[in-house]
Amino acid sequence: MRSFDPILLVEDDLLDIMTLKRGLRDISANNPLHVRSDGESALDFLRDPNNPVPALILLDLNMPRMNGLEFLKILKSDPDWCKIPVVILTTSQEEQDRLASFELSAAGYIVKPLEYPAFVEKLQILYQYWRLSEIPSFAS
Repeated sequence: MRSFDPILLVEDDLLDIMTLKRGLRDISANNPLHVRSDGESALDFLRDPNNPVPALILLDLNMPRMNGLEFLKILKSDPDWCKIPVVILTTSQEEQDRLASFELSAAGYIVKPLEYPAFVEKLQILYQYWRLSEIPSFAS
């Protein structure tokens, strides 16, 4: 992933959105960040040809209208989107959520730490990994 590749955050909690934005700023990640509050609005974003195809999707699980697992199932069944890496970023420590996420081809599962320094540390590692990873071009 290059520094100009877009990231899509699918998250409904405003505090978590602000924390992630602050964390990206603190680790000097300057990628464009697009935020949608649930799976339905994230699908609308992806369907709009005027929007960029994200190089990475950060996905919460517990959201209104369409939750993260429902979104992931639709995303991974679409030939145009199935290769976009999705990392689950959630408070859920439930084994069934982890299992379901990986069964639906999630690229990773991260439990959000409560303390900001621990969150930034995990975000830094995640970002460094995706910066090193050779991701194919998803532009249609």
